[in-house]
Amino acid sequence: MRPIDLLAAVAVNLAWGLNFTIAKLGVAELPPMLMISLRYGLTALLLVRWLRWPRGQFRQILALSFVLGFLHFSLMITGLAGIDSSVAAIAVQAQVPFAAILAFVFFKDAIGWRRAGGIALALGGIAVLAGQPSGTSDPLSLAMVIAASLVWAVSSIQVKKLGSIDTLVLNAWIALLAAPQLLVGSLVFEGDRWATVPQAGIWGWIAVVYMAVAVTVFGYGIWYRLLLRYPVTTVMPLSLLAPTFGVLCGIVLLGEPADPAKLLGAAITLAGVAVVILAPRPKPPEPAT
Repeated sequence: MRPIDLLAAVAVNLAWGLNFTIAKLGVAELPPMLMISLRYGLTALLLVRWLRWPRGQFRQILALSFVLGFLHFSLMITGLAGIDSSVAAIAVQAQVPFAAILAFVFFKDAIGWRRAGGIALALGGIAVLAGQPSGTSDPLSLAMVIAASLVWAVSSIQVKKLGSIDTLVLNAWIALLAAPQLLVGSLVFEGDRWATVPQAGIWGWIAVVYMAVAVTVFGYGIWYRLLLRYPVTTVMPLSLLAPTFGVLCGIVLLGEPADPAKLLGAAITLAGVAVVILAPRPKPPEPAT
């Protein structure tokens, strides 16, 4: 990669890793679902120029907005409120093995023994995190983050079935459609919490703006361009920097404990995810002659 592109990739992953810390600070001042709704509302405003009608794809995008925009982020941010941000940064990596498993189920994408071993290793690391005693992490909240990872993997199958579409157009429609869904969800599950919006502190608003601008517009905009410019095998391994930055930011900026069990679980999970990403795909069997 060109040095400028490598620097951009590192910056994107730093933005994604720091997101766990900032979102953790944000949910201390705003209800999780309401905060994500505000984030998507701002994202829709920022991407309004890309709101072109997706002919023949609207129903699929509507379904995707529910799975990715509503379900994934509702589970993720609500779960984050009850666990350390550094634990969430690692637990969410379960989305990589989950995606590999679903790709095998829906697209017959061969896994092979190396990737199977990586999946087992990554899930084993998540189990270590889940089994560690911690006064700051609630098991149910951790389960919600892991469930959010599974939902993300489902959304990746939806995106693949969606076919070719401009990523900014897709993000604009998801934001526009998910924002009202999350508003209704917040009213149902969190109650009428609009009174907390004007009372939110600086970190609540920083979280909303950061997730819309740094994570979505900047992060995904740069990342998709890198994927178009370079081979996937060159770009995707760099995504391992995001959880690494997430753990470091949680420990350094929030003072979260760096106990041996957490570090061991993180190391095992990242090793498994690295194997899944880097392992060569098995060659299809030769046709019988």
